Amino acid sequence: MRYTAACGALVIFLASCSPAGTASIETQNKAQSRKVLIVTGVDYPGHKWKLTAPVLAKAIAADKRLEVTVTDKPGDLANDSLGDYDTIVLHFMDWEVPDPGPEARANLKRVVKSGKGLVLVHFACGAFQEWPEFVELAGRAWDPKLRGHDPHGRFTVQITDDKHPAMKAMTQFETVDELYTCLAGKTPIKILAKARSKVDGKDYPMAFVLDYGKGRVYHSVLGHDVQALANPAVGRLFRNACAWTAGLEPSDE
Repeated sequence: MRYTAACGALVIFLASCSPAGTASIETQNKAQSRKVLIVTGVDYPGHKWKLTAPVLAKAIAADKRLEVTVTDKPGDLANDSLGDYDTIVLHFMDWEVPDPGPEARANLKRVVKSGKGLVLVHFACGAFQEWPEFVELAGRAWDPKLRGHDPHGRFTVQITDDKHPAMKAMTQFETVDELYTCLAGKTPIKILAKARSKVDGKDYPMAFVLDYGKGRVYHSVLGHDVQALANPAVGRLFRNACAWTAGLEPSDE
């Protein structure tokens, strides 16, 4: 795997050389290839996006059908080229910085509604605080009036729907992360994973999906830091999410 910076973005390519006898697999992967754009670059100081974005990208790119590009400019959501990607991954949020603006909002809405995928990671649940309609796209959104999360620490993530395609090969797992308790909204969603708060004893969604027009949306609040994203189960969760939202069956690998 090699990493190449181009036009302000980090593009991840998979190595073209491979052992003999794998040509048919490579041909199949190429035929099923999908383009994924991770949008990062703006986050509150507690979230080290410069460290976490490469870990997230590497986990997703482990599926050789997924070609991953990382941009550190959220304003790129307004570009006409956004529709060239099969799935957009939101990995940014900073309440002290205005969101990418009305053009980015309208373009993201249009692209997902047209049939592209959307994946939200951790604090991306609050990426568009100035956009009330965001909750319809995200399913649930950060509500600063609610308790933010349990103290950072270890907890168990339970799979609530192991039959859903996006949860392929996923089983109950432990992680060290922030258990978010701050999501609000009434948009219909299907919860795929949950965790129980040690503070109030209630269950909270850790991953859920919804349809937005013709597009698929996968939202998970996991992924606070490098340790959280380096967890193999969390890496698979987001890899599955990108494959599924891009219209592929998640890989067995």
